[in-house]
Amino acid sequence: MMPLNYAETGKPQIIKKIGGSPEVKKHLEDLGFNVGGEVSIVNTLNGNIIVKVKESRVAVSDELARKIMV
Repeated sequence: MMPLNYAETGKPQIIKKIGGSPEVKKHLEDLGFNVGGEVSIVNTLNGNIIVKVKESRVAVSDELARKIMV
């Protein structure tokens, strides 16, 4: 298990755990990040990570990506 920001670009990953405060977990859940869901990194720009999740592309900060364990 590793933080999302260390995952290989373009390779689908399964979310195993989401850390952080209840507010952070709720925010990530609202964006579509759920335990058991599939995500893949599309690109990395200036410390932000563009992630494909549920047929959408979402930009998350490096700090938030560290809370998503795959």
